[in-house]
Amino acid sequence: MANIRNLKKDINYVLGDIIEAVYIWESANSNTGTKDSEAIIDEAISTFDDLIEKVNSKNVNNKKDHFKSIQNELESKGRLMIEKINNL
Repeated sequence: MANIRNLKKDINYVLGDIIEAVYIWESANSNTGTKDSEAIIDEAISTFDDLIEKVNSKNVNNKKDHFKSIQNELESKGRLMIEKINNL
């Protein structure tokens, strides 16, 4: 099913870009503490694991609603992490 493949790619790209943005911020601001930036990276990794686990779950009644909720969760969590990066 191509939709599942595209959802997995979206999860990978979005969270990968967030981690990359944190690394860019760290390299530009090497004199400040990285505790907050490391927390964002850890959050992105745990979000990735959680969303991929949800995508791969087999016991789903309504697949369309299930994948739509995963997409919405990715968008909301991604926006929150981007706001955290902007506030660093």
